[in-house]
Amino acid sequence: MTTVAVLGGGRIGEALLGGLVAAGHDPASLLVVERDTPRADDLVARLGIVATDAADAAQRADVLVVAVKPQDVQGVLEAVPAGRDRVVVSLAAGIPTAALERWLPAGTPVVRVMPNTPMLVGRAMCVLSPGAHADDDAVGTAETLLRAVGQTVRVPEAQQDVATALSGSGPAYLFLVAEAMIEAGVGLGLPRPVATQLVSATVDGAGGVLTDDTDGPAHPGLLREAVTSPGGTTAAALRTLESHGLRAAFADAVESCRDASRALGAAYGG
Repeated sequence: MTTVAVLGGGRIGEALLGGLVAAGHDPASLLVVERDTPRADDLVARLGIVATDAADAAQRADVLVVAVKPQDVQGVLEAVPAGRDRVVVSLAAGIPTAALERWLPAGTPVVRVMPNTPMLVGRAMCVLSPGAHADDDAVGTAETLLRAVGQTVRVPEAQQDVATALSGSGPAYLFLVAEAMIEAGVGLGLPRPVATQLVSATVDGAGGVLTDDTDGPAHPGLLREAVTSPGGTTAAALRTLESHGLRAAFADAVESCRDASRALGAAYGG
């Protein structure tokens, strides 16, 4: 059984470890490195995994998952010793593989991943890009690991910033849309709990319809047309949204996010 060490026991680290346990991975081969002792103890008690320090984890792990804050990544990786074959999977936003490779022993296979917060409920979209030394086996190892918490897709690293703007930050856009819909319902007289239930269930159900297709995700335009009767209530609402520049606003938002992600990578020499 592959030994997996997760550096960082925060929400994302916990979600990955929990997903692996649920998928049948032996908890005894799952290591967590977490400086907050009560937090580490809680993870051990609930998941049955092993808490250890960074040096021990780096020595034992076949796969080393970096799930700490971006500003902490360099210090963590520079402490990884040479002399052990391992794949490093980085979940740290914005840090390019070239930087990760500089901080690791020469020749270490690195896979850069942009996850998103639906990992917390086992429905992540993880975007993977291999570094200079990561072959198909290394990327496949990362994919197998991450499929315990959702879907994966490979893209060239040059496309990571756009992927971040769509899936990495994307949940926040949908949360904002949901929030705006709830506020509109409250403004028109619905009790807030009722408006929240209506919108939350609608967003969840619509997402299920969007992805429930054996031939791949359905085109959203076709789904929109299917619920839009000519001259009907939905058509009136959509006409108003379009008149306020909804599509242009999303295009600008995604571009802004892409640019911010690109700037973050540049700060690390990417």
